[in-house]
Amino acid sequence: MTAGIVGLGLIGGSFAKAYHAAGVKVLAYNRSRDVLDFAIISGDVDAELTEENIGECDIVIIAIFPEAAADYLEKMAPYIGKKPIVIDACGTKRKVCSLCFPIAEKYGFTYLGGHPMAGTQYSGFKYAKANMYNGAPMVLVPPSFDDIELLSKVQQLLSPVGFGKYSVTTADRHDEMIAFTSQLAHVVSSAYIKSPTAGSHKGFSAGSYKDMTRVAKLNPKLWAELFLENRDCILNELNIFIDSISKYRDAIENNDQQELVALLDEGRRRKEAVDGK
Repeated sequence: MTAGIVGLGLIGGSFAKAYHAAGVKVLAYNRSRDVLDFAIISGDVDAELTEENIGECDIVIIAIFPEAAADYLEKMAPYIGKKPIVIDACGTKRKVCSLCFPIAEKYGFTYLGGHPMAGTQYSGFKYAKANMYNGAPMVLVPPSFDDIELLSKVQQLLSPVGFGKYSVTTADRHDEMIAFTSQLAHVVSSAYIKSPTAGSHKGFSAGSYKDMTRVAKLNPKLWAELFLENRDCILNELNIFIDSISKYRDAIENNDQQELVALLDEGRRRKEAVDGK
């Protein structure tokens, strides 16, 4: 088996290391040649992914910014051929899928949208881990929902990476969900850490602070692109959040203990309900 990886940041690098650890041949492309050379020297990548060898791959995973992913696929499409299954690993799906499905159809290869639901607050190949996807969910956006054979083959090709669960959905549904489960959390974390009090938190903070601020250490250019590509969905979630948090502010400002208890209890019950506990 041969895996092609486009982009050796945290996500692509973790794919490369996972496949390498499983004994799979890994070919890779990265915009920065220094990172690619390091990955080859370290043994996590066997050789550069090129126009000449991309057609030899069984699976190609494109793990770069959404717009760049579509540009790369357009450039390499004439060389891919029938053998590889191509999956992007971008954080939003509507734009990249709308651009990439027609390219795949035009050139006769198979493409699926994908989103590995795992990561850290760090970025770059040096933080990539071979076990990052162990037990993690993988979201797939296929061109057709009734092609069971294709979905089975994709799971087989991804099996060396170690995903624990697969979800199959549409690009629209993915972006609606990810606005809540990921993007809103990143916005709130980034805003929360801007309090002047944060500068003197040491000695006064524990798990709650760490949980709230972890994802504030993000890649600004990547997340700005993701937010704007999913502008309608993230705005909807932000409006709901602003309306909700305003109620807490008003209860505290009005010294309304009864209302505050009710709001907090509602949040506790909601957490238990959505987590099934």
